[in-house]
Amino acid sequence: MAQGNSEIKYLTPIAVDTKKKKYCRFKKNRIKFIDYKDADFLLKFVNEQGKLLPRRITGTSTKYQKKVAQAVKRARHLSLMPYVADLLK
Repeated sequence: MAQGNSEIKYLTPIAVDTKKKKYCRFKKNRIKFIDYKDADFLLKFVNEQGKLLPRRITGTSTKYQKKVAQAVKRARHLSLMPYVADLLK
């Protein structure tokens, strides 16, 4: 058989990357109100061009995603956040 050079073959890969489960940071920290005046916090939910990040990327639940969208719109209206930016972050 194999002399000196034994190689073990597995059916499944040994090192499987397990992704962290996404969670809603608002439910976890029990945040009920999203303040539109806190532009630094809202920048976490906006990409470099100024677009809102989707739920599948941020992990935010539907209820709070709508509240985040409304807060970002209000902050833009009051010019606390830009509507469009080249490199926002």
